[in-house]
Amino acid sequence: MNRLVHGRIYCSGPLAAGNRSVFYCWGSMGRPKKFNREGVLDRAIPVFWKQGFADTTVQHLEQATGVNKSGLYSEFKDKEDLFLASLERYAQTRGAEILTAQPLGWGNIERFLRLGFGCDDDQRGCFAVNSMRELAGLPAEAQEIISSAQQKLTRLLIKNIEAEESRLDASMIADVVLTFFHGFCIAQNLKSGKASSERKIKNLMQVVRKL
Repeated sequence: MNRLVHGRIYCSGPLAAGNRSVFYCWGSMGRPKKFNREGVLDRAIPVFWKQGFADTTVQHLEQATGVNKSGLYSEFKDKEDLFLASLERYAQTRGAEILTAQPLGWGNIERFLRLGFGCDDDQRGCFAVNSMRELAGLPAEAQEIISSAQQKLTRLLIKNIEAEESRLDASMIADVVLTFFHGFCIAQNLKSGKASSERKIKNLMQVVRKL
């Protein structure tokens, strides 16, 4: 087990706790502090979303997660590894809960598009879409994660479109919707008015319903 040496904090490796990886860090008073991988990722995502990969520092991550560098690196190899894990967690969950809701159809797709507004002023658009702008400077695995997520979203969009029995091929309409979503998310970083953005979504939905 790791210990406190010369006032520095050292962390143990993961311990089993149900289905979660739980870590214990020993602070200056020798008392363990418990945290789990999922919690760290959920707090790291907003940081990478706002700052981008290149501009995020270890200090940003320490402050957001409440875990010091040695604690973070007991689970993640480096900043790249933490970014990839954050991106994958986001990509696995974002949008799927909406596009699988019953009944399938245009309502789900319109709600999915509204995810493009983001969460707040610091998290505009979509974390995965925003990350596409940095692909040249990201680890190679980032492109694989994003591509896999886009394929999953396309399949879910197709299922919703097929439920509406559209006249055009569902995969063609899904491509149109997803391309719009990408542009819509990027445009949110320009801080355009919400009314204008709402109108764009309504206009697209009117078009695709006729296809």
